[in-house]
Amino acid sequence: MARRFEAITVIGSGAWGTALAAVAARAGAHTTIWGRDPQVLSAIREQGMNTRYLPDIPLPNSLQADADMGSALAGAEAVMIVVPSRVLRSVCAQVAQHIAPDVPVAVCAKGIEAETGLLMTQVAAQELGDRPVGVISGPTFAHETALNNPTAATVAFPFTKADRENPNESVAARFAVSLSTEAFRAYVSDDVVGVEIGGAVKNVVAVACGMMTGAGFAENTRAALITRGMDEMKTIADALGGRRETVTGLSGAGDLTLTCSSPTSRNMSLGTQLGQGIPRGECFEGRPVVVEGEVNARSVAQLADKLGLDLPICRAVNAILHEGAPLGQTFAELWSRPIEAEPRAMDVLFDHPANPAAIANLAERIS
Repeated sequence: MARRFEAITVIGSGAWGTALAAVAARAGAHTTIWGRDPQVLSAIREQGMNTRYLPDIPLPNSLQADADMGSALAGAEAVMIVVPSRVLRSVCAQVAQHIAPDVPVAVCAKGIEAETGLLMTQVAAQELGDRPVGVISGPTFAHETALNNPTAATVAFPFTKADRENPNESVAARFAVSLSTEAFRAYVSDDVVGVEIGGAVKNVVAVACGMMTGAGFAENTRAALITRGMDEMKTIADALGGRRETVTGLSGAGDLTLTCSSPTSRNMSLGTQLGQGIPRGECFEGRPVVVEGEVNARSVAQLADKLGLDLPICRAVNAILHEGAPLGQTFAELWSRPIEAEPRAMDVLFDHPANPAAIANLAERIS
């Protein structure tokens, strides 16, 4: 068996950070969680639960909470950073000041940095130097994970020559056994890019699914968006050096299916409200809820422009969210794009026969 990490620090005390910390603690690691909100950390210490993000879910008694980052990271053999994508860079810069050069860091944020087009592990690597950097991702709602429901995820780190000769000593394997319990099952991968793309792009596709659900359409429409959305994920992964096969796994197809099929997903929920005609400022009852798919839609579209990729679903979502495109007309035009082949190797493309009046009628139905 691979060697466990005895001491793990989780940076980020939101719902997913707390859930992952609970997983590590249940697996037997000395686990400490750090966060910016002292009230959240006090509740974890004194009440044994995250009363703000995961109320009424008891956490392991062994889980420690520390408001001082230096203290929380002291002695850590491995680190998981679980913060929103927009603050990952600054948090990694802070973490780098407190950990040894050989401490591995697993990024548990999903997205593409808008300004640079970099994946989250690439952002982290710029701030963390030569430390091993990887990703943990999969179909994992925080609430269910914290409840210790059976859950699976993928741990991906680059594999060195030594890792391939002795996989049990790889960082990915050590993280996997350090998190695996009777309920949490970790898989190992060396395809960091493929795993990350699944986590970033699925949020955008989930917004699209929500929009069409809110507009009154059902399973046929959602299944089409999920399937063709996964093809867009494969396209990006392939262009960035990832493997298309990875996108069919937990971090791709698994996460995509979960996020696109549940109203508890903020991405799906935002799309549903917009599809119902609710203005963005009034969604979530006017609360300022951060939705990663909304943020990622722009960065994915920018990356597609940079790489010259055809990503019609992601581009449609970006156009609606950030360019003022009408929802009904945009989706009607998406459905009447030139007809393509599956598989792509057939290289077939010809005009769609729908006439403008029919497209306008569909746009009206969606609106």
